[in-house]
Amino acid sequence: MFSRQRLFWVSRPYDLPGSDARFLQAVRDSCAYHIKHCPEYRAICQAEGFSPEQVKTTDDLAKLPLLPTLFFKRHHICSMPRWRLAFEVTSSGTSGSFSRVGFDWGCVLAEIPMVLRLGFFHRLISPVPAHYVVLGYRPGRQDRMGVARTMFGLTHCAPPLSRIYALRWRGGRYVPDLDGAVKRLERLAKSPFPVRIVAFPSYLWFGLNRLEELGVSLKLPRGSKILLAGGWKQHYAQEVDQSILYALARRVLGVEEKNIHEFFGAVEHPIFFNTCKNHHFHVPAYARVVIRDGNNLQPLPMGRVGLVNLITPLLNATPVTSVMTDDLGMLTPGQTCGCGLQSPYLTILGRAGLRDITTCAAGASELLGL
Repeated sequence: MFSRQRLFWVSRPYDLPGSDARFLQAVRDSCAYHIKHCPEYRAICQAEGFSPEQVKTTDDLAKLPLLPTLFFKRHHICSMPRWRLAFEVTSSGTSGSFSRVGFDWGCVLAEIPMVLRLGFFHRLISPVPAHYVVLGYRPGRQDRMGVARTMFGLTHCAPPLSRIYALRWRGGRYVPDLDGAVKRLERLAKSPFPVRIVAFPSYLWFGLNRLEELGVSLKLPRGSKILLAGGWKQHYAQEVDQSILYALARRVLGVEEKNIHEFFGAVEHPIFFNTCKNHHFHVPAYARVVIRDGNNLQPLPMGRVGLVNLITPLLNATPVTSVMTDDLGMLTPGQTCGCGLQSPYLTILGRAGLRDITTCAAGASELLGL
């Protein structure tokens, strides 16, 4: 019953072999719960001849019923009534549709130790107060976007002295205010307290270019950091190489590469992947990743490029135990990184063609008669 909590309380957040037994038990319990409480998920499992008892080794994780994120953008399914949820979040909806994912209270209690362990491990948590400049959404009742929740959560890693947002809710829509954020940064450069910039990579790129156009070159206080989350989204055409973005941050803000952290995740997979000192996303103990062939969805060996399948037993409210993203990626042995972590690291290489994802989503829909 408490297998999920036992997994998320593991003391070594990147010890995959040491957490395998707990992970497998938590996955079995998660699947059993969703089969019992979600008719749609039960129908998919029955159609695929799947039962939780089939998951005996980590290789068996590839047998889990696979639901693409696009399926959740088209259909809302859940495993508990809404009144039992702690809260509900949505994806950004940049493609015109969005996922709705419910979070139960057990998930919240499991998430807290995960966030604390990873936060301390990556030296994100500090007792020193900081000013926050958020190049993203200002949270409020008008939205439930997961990325807004993530960014707001990151402003608690150090006690917040102030927060300013580059996207403000006005007249029923978000209005960008990059110039206001730029002016705020100029003032905060003179503060004795560190500054933490929480940003979409694209907004950081646009903001830094704006500063450079204005001839502004700052030296943010010692201990300042840049925390990047959310990806490039609709600005993928302007995406630049990581090294170019980091060099611009050092040139314009005086923030060194070691103080730039990136995060990877999804509303349908709320496990925070944090980059190591070499900027690689090592797989934490709270998740497992399977790379699948885009043609037949079969698992691929380490080093091969395919569709990214993310697995975690974190949520009981929504059956997202095994989801397939529209990302193309590959896994690399952790030993080759050089940072000291042994767990494999995930590299995201781009987006897959919509046709394959649509076909997979349609297959799940057909099983449900939707």
